[in-house]
Formats: sequence, structure tokens, C-alpha cells
Amino acid sequence: MSVMEFGQAALVHAAGVLADPSPAPKEINTEGIIENLLRYIAPILLAGLGVVFIGRANKGEVSRVLTSSVIAMIGLVFLAGAVTLALFAKVIAGSIFK
Repeated sequence: MSVMEFGQAALVHAAGVLADPSPAPKEINTEGIIENLLRYIAPILLAGLGVVFIGRANKGEVSRVLTSSVIAMIGLVFLAGAVTLALFAKVIAGSIFK
């Protein structure tokens, strides 16, 4: 195959690719992402925290366990608030901007 034939084949291929555009991207399923995070990731993280807390409590570091537990509970409150805001954002925005 000569260089000229190779160039023509590449040009025909490029023209075919450019003439047939791919379909427009679809919307991202944010509800599914949040649902999967809550269903699969959050329990694993909470189990990991529980293991750390139990390990520290066995070592006699009760004050550290209490401090870490309070910090974890505050984090869970923030997560719950974020999920609530994500779920009810349209309702909240609609009631504010009426």
C-alpha cells in the first residue's frame, strides 16, 4: 500500500467518523448515585468506624472513643442534611422563589 493510498483511506475513514456524530450525552442519574452511596458505601464506612472505636475502647482510650464518636455523629448529621437538601431542593427552591 503506497503512502497515497494510505492517506486516502485515512481521509475516507475520518470523513465517515465526522459525518456520523455520536448521540448527545444523556443526563446523569444523580438519584441513583446517591442511592448507591447510601446503600453500599455508607455502611462500610460506619463499620470501619465501629471497628476503630472498639479497638480504641479495648486499649482503654475511652476519652478518644467518646470524642471520635461525637465527631462521627456530627458528620452523620451533616450527611443527613445534605441528603435531605438533595432530595427536597426543588421543593425548597420553589417555595422560596414563588
